[in-house]
Amino acid sequence: MPETTLRALLAGPEPVLAPGAYDALSARLAEQAGFGAVYMTGFGASASLLGRPDVGLLSFAEMVDQARRIVQAVGVPVIADADDGYGNPLNVVRTVREYEAAGVAALHIEDQVAPKRCGHLAGKQVIPAGEMVEKVRAAVEARSSLLVIARTDARAVEGLDAALERARAYRDAGADVLFVEAPEDEAEVEAVAAAFPDTPLLFNWADGGRTPPLGLDRIRSLGFSLVLFPLTTLFAATRAVQESLAALRTRGTPDLDGALLFDEFTSLIGLPEFQRLEERYTA
Repeated sequence: MPETTLRALLAGPEPVLAPGAYDALSARLAEQAGFGAVYMTGFGASASLLGRPDVGLLSFAEMVDQARRIVQAVGVPVIADADDGYGNPLNVVRTVREYEAAGVAALHIEDQVAPKRCGHLAGKQVIPAGEMVEKVRAAVEARSSLLVIARTDARAVEGLDAALERARAYRDAGADVLFVEAPEDEAEVEAVAAAFPDTPLLFNWADGGRTPPLGLDRIRSLGFSLVLFPLTTLFAATRAVQESLAALRTRGTPDLDGALLFDEFTSLIGLPEFQRLEERYTA
């Protein structure tokens, strides 16, 4: 089961590296690149599905559908963004059950006030810690075996000490992994690690975000179990498309120098597998 695989990976000696997948294709490419897990990024899902920023525009149903598509595209565990759980503890129960039915191995819920926004944007607000504790408890009690990751966005609102206090409360409520979002310098990252030496921790490597871009050796030495790269694939793909379109607009035809071509792409997305099935069932 994917959640069993993920638990084993998190218990291993190396941090689990999970690139952001904004759709099924990017998830498939991450798996083909050799990563043992992928992360369904809400930021990327909003950009991919709506072409809009991550400010709470996608609905619960749209996020579950996106998670299901990504899970079906890969064989590795999928970690999914579940925003604020989409409401009160009763909504969280349904969120966990639907995400689990979609096949995700883990999800994270956060303590932002709805409508939430990307954790590296200004203007966030957080709900009272006690309300989030009840959401975490509801998530833990609703799941069968899925991992519950509790995220706090309180650093930007109440300061680091308050964020650490919230994280402790969420751990005590049963969260499997803690996610203190957007520490603003290396000393703060160290403080997060020091506060939870015996609890699996998540490091969010957001390209150009508020948290400094630490090297993997440093992240490993601090004891983080899971590293998300939510924006890397999205930003790389966006830049590549911009450059390709600029060249097409200038030249009037595509620039094929170094480009991915038809047969290579159809192989990447599994056409040979379907051709074999077609032969089997039409012989």
